[in-house]
Amino acid sequence: MVNLIFKDILIQKKMILFYIATIILYLLIKVSLVKIGFLYSLAFITMSFSYDEKDNANILLNSLPYTRKQIVSSRYIGSLIYTSLIIIITYLGNFFLNGKETLFLLKDILIIIGLVMVAMSFILPICYKFKTQSLMIASGTLFGIYMVTIKYLFPSLNDTLRELIQKFLTLQETQMYFVAILTIIILYVGSWLLSIRIYARKVF
Repeated sequence: MVNLIFKDILIQKKMILFYIATIILYLLIKVSLVKIGFLYSLAFITMSFSYDEKDNANILLNSLPYTRKQIVSSRYIGSLIYTSLIIIITYLGNFFLNGKETLFLLKDILIIIGLVMVAMSFILPICYKFKTQSLMIASGTLFGIYMVTIKYLFPSLNDTLRELIQKFLTLQETQMYFVAILTIIILYVGSWLLSIRIYARKVF
């Protein structure tokens, strides 16, 4: 299963250079580290998944000595590893650009990992059930609905969401963080089991 995870890194080795270059550009214009870490982690994971859909790669994967449970599990474990890789790249870049005054905040890291886990909990089962192209169409539709909503129905929605996120970031209650972490883990494991069930029934 380690080889399955390493495979995605090898496939995207050229893209990693592109990720590093653009991450540095975003750091230079002071984009939030959390935003960079989250978006690039999603990009890396979804790109890895889309490569498996090309050239009948799934048929090749299923001909290898791996069970379908192992194939799915490598995707979920790999998502956490890829996210950690992006976080390391982002914080190293920020450190070299901004010097020692840059703090390596544990809260930021937990937020990035948590956001990625929540997003992947919904994205991966959809990708296993359909195709990433369907996900792109659905994402575009949802974005369109969101833009119409904030323009005509709830113009203050962006400000409200920003305030809620800011309040969460300033929370100091350990109990709240414990509940949030436990909820995310349950959601991720549930998604993992659902994806295994979906993939086990697929015919290639």
